[in-house]
Amino acid sequence: MKKLAPPKIQFSTILEKGTSKQNEDYLVAEQNIFGVFDGATSLDRNRFEQERTGGMIASHTAANVFRKNHYPLTRLASQANDEIMQQMVLRGVDVSRKENLWSTSAAVVRLKEDTLEWVQTGDAVILLIYEDGTYKALVDREDQDHETLSLWQNLVTTHLEGQAQGPADSLKLMQINGAMASQIHKVRMGMNVTYGVLNGEKAAEEFLNQGEEALEGISHLLIFTDGLTIPSAELENKKDFTPLVDAYLNMGLDGLKNMIRRKEEQDPHCFTFPRFKCHDDIAAIAVSFAAVC
Repeated sequence: MKKLAPPKIQFSTILEKGTSKQNEDYLVAEQNIFGVFDGATSLDRNRFEQERTGGMIASHTAANVFRKNHYPLTRLASQANDEIMQQMVLRGVDVSRKENLWSTSAAVVRLKEDTLEWVQTGDAVILLIYEDGTYKALVDREDQDHETLSLWQNLVTTHLEGQAQGPADSLKLMQINGAMASQIHKVRMGMNVTYGVLNGEKAAEEFLNQGEEALEGISHLLIFTDGLTIPSAELENKKDFTPLVDAYLNMGLDGLKNMIRRKEEQDPHCFTFPRFKCHDDIAAIAVSFAAVC
């Protein structure tokens, strides 16, 4: 557990690669600014210097802008969005095609003397946990992946129901993946139309969620990407974070992450717990406050 001045505040972090070759998540935890970023690469899957994906470049680019910590968070979010566009143009990306755009979700908090300033876009999460064990999600939003994961669940049931768990039948998986391709394309076309992300489009600024909250009564602050989601067979249009908060309070951040990884390992093909890969990247920050806050 790292100490932060003033000593009333402590924080811990997790930045862990998932199943993919590169970690497209990133985080900032410096002085009084804390943020997580979940990059998504373009559908053309192009790679750049050192074989980096666009999603990796996008998350790192946004984090480096917020790390400057010198403007209101909404202004830094706008600058991060503009910088992502500049990085794409520098690398010759055809930015006229939405499917070529890199993007990143973001959730960033700046701690002040008595309040916290925050900004959020995409599916990154900020949770305030109070001294009585209750919590508040700073953005009440629908899960942008609900429709896609519901389709995956239905296809798995249709094509693979009744099969013993084990190596998947390759032909049936090809059929499932083919049916998923158009759905994934549809969702990607919804960037900054039905949901927000930082991807260089000016419309991204319209989807920024922001605010300021009093620190009084808050005991913990959790900021995390969707890799810290507890796997579940029941898909929800709006996530209930109660099991996650309870697990964190009982086991801490590392204990929560280890529990999630163990559960994922029990379902390597994502048949029981619908998700996009066995293990997703994780960026997570837990800030603990002394009772005087």
